[in-house]
Amino acid sequence: MAGKSKEPCCSPTAGRYRMESLVSVDDRGQMVLPKEIREKAQIRPGDKLAVMSWEKDGKVCCLFLLKADELSEVAKDILGPMVREFKENK
Repeated sequence: MAGKSKEPCCSPTAGRYRMESLVSVDDRGQMVLPKEIREKAQIRPGDKLAVMSWEKDGKVCCLFLLKADELSEVAKDILGPMVREFKENK
């Protein structure tokens, strides 16, 4: 990549984090993103979201949703090995 690389919008140093809402998981493992969050994030029907996890002491402690079509090349480089590992272990 030529030039200065752009920091992804979801980088820990790029913005602020806050709790937007609480959601419940039903008995089928499904949850609903509230309308206000979908509108604010411009999430439309058919959009793909990447689910990211953060592990600490062998337990998943945080989950993140990223719009799949907006992953930067840098994020793809980071995620690539994880995706390959996931596919290999499937």
